[in-house]
Amino acid sequence: MAPPLHHHLLLLFLLLGPLPFVSSVGINYGTLGNNLPSPKKVAQLLQSTLIDKVKIYDTNPEILEAFSNTGIDLIVAVENYHVANISKDVAASDEWFATRVQPFIPATSIVAICVGNEYLTTTDENLDPDALVQAMQNLHAVLLKRGLDRKIKVTTPHSMAVLASSFPPSSSTFATKLLPTMSSIVGFLADTGAPFMVNAYPYFAYRDNPSSVDMEYALLGNSTGVHDPKGYIYHNMLDAQIDAVRSAIDAVGFGNMSVEITVSESGWPSKGDAGDTAATPDNAKTYNTRLIERAQSNKGTPKKPKAKIEIFVFALFNENKKQGDTSERNFGIFNGDGSKVYNVDLSCEFCSNGGAFDKMSSSTGGRVRGPSVWCVAKPHADEKVLQTVLDFCCGPGGVDCREVYESGDCFEPDKVHAHASYAMNAYYQMHGRNYWNCDFKGTGLVTFSDPSYGTCRYPQQ
Repeated sequence: MAPPLHHHLLLLFLLLGPLPFVSSVGINYGTLGNNLPSPKKVAQLLQSTLIDKVKIYDTNPEILEAFSNTGIDLIVAVENYHVANISKDVAASDEWFATRVQPFIPATSIVAICVGNEYLTTTDENLDPDALVQAMQNLHAVLLKRGLDRKIKVTTPHSMAVLASSFPPSSSTFATKLLPTMSSIVGFLADTGAPFMVNAYPYFAYRDNPSSVDMEYALLGNSTGVHDPKGYIYHNMLDAQIDAVRSAIDAVGFGNMSVEITVSESGWPSKGDAGDTAATPDNAKTYNTRLIERAQSNKGTPKKPKAKIEIFVFALFNENKKQGDTSERNFGIFNGDGSKVYNVDLSCEFCSNGGAFDKMSSSTGGRVRGPSVWCVAKPHADEKVLQTVLDFCCGPGGVDCREVYESGDCFEPDKVHAHASYAMNAYYQMHGRNYWNCDFKGTGLVTFSDPSYGTCRYPQQ
């Protein structure tokens, strides 16, 4: 007997309703190297990892094009030198958006615009702090006018140097000379629902003070703990840095408003100058492995245990053309040829090409593009939501799901993620392969790599 109509309506409501928070892992993709793979290859191969957000430092059109229809969210940036122009008026901001971003959406999922990078603490004295705030407001006005303000957030990444001091975390405040600007920025973020971004590096704190900072504490290990006067106990420095920022936000009067904190950069170099004993492959592997686990844990901090913390690892590649000391060129998890600098597990069981990023250096590039296209479940999607998707597709969605039943060729592996992927693809193919037919409230992604395996064949249009 067919289920009552209200059951169908409930399934549709659940699909259209808000999703529970699912922890994600982001990565910074810098391009200051002359030996890096093409953006197209990077985008294709990141689909086979647990990375689902990528932050870049400009609006490189080749990168924006490469990430179209990948299911990976992109965060783009206004370069520091361009902030002054964006700040002039809304028309200048609109022109920037219309030429740099608009042509690539919605195929490329752009979810945030970073206005500058560590703009307020740069050594360039020609950069006006007031221009930063005005540029952010202008860009938000552009998004509001275009109806994109809920999809794309405007923010700016800060260094820890915006704080007067970071210890103890509960007493932290913004630097006095930056207080008016920081107050305006935090107010803007609170009003628009955008995150406060901070680039936090325990590595630098340890490197500069090895005698006073415990190595395990810096490496995100479960050290004996650092006690804050207000009773908080910190077992790693990154949590203490995040809470220092939180205290500074509270101190400018926004403690009662919801301002999420995103760690926009954090990482550890595998190589440094002579005498830098901290920058080693082993330490880099330890830190970034723990950082990725931290990003996926959905845990808050001692000051706010239930807070959502999004984390972007720095960085995807070693960049051999970066200025500065040796460590600046050696933060990457990967070398330019695609080989790993050290082994950090980014594999993903249900990704569409087997979860092997190491294929980057192969002659085939890891996947073959062509006219065929499929829809699969995102690797990090919540299982409860995917079960709802599966029920919808195999019920009112009209999909023939016999292949994922116990006697079917796609029953194994007997996991919701695998079954949902099959059903989502069948629904997608049935309805004409429009991108909105593979959305499923953000849990689906389009792939050009055939997800079929063994005797399980994913249908094509």
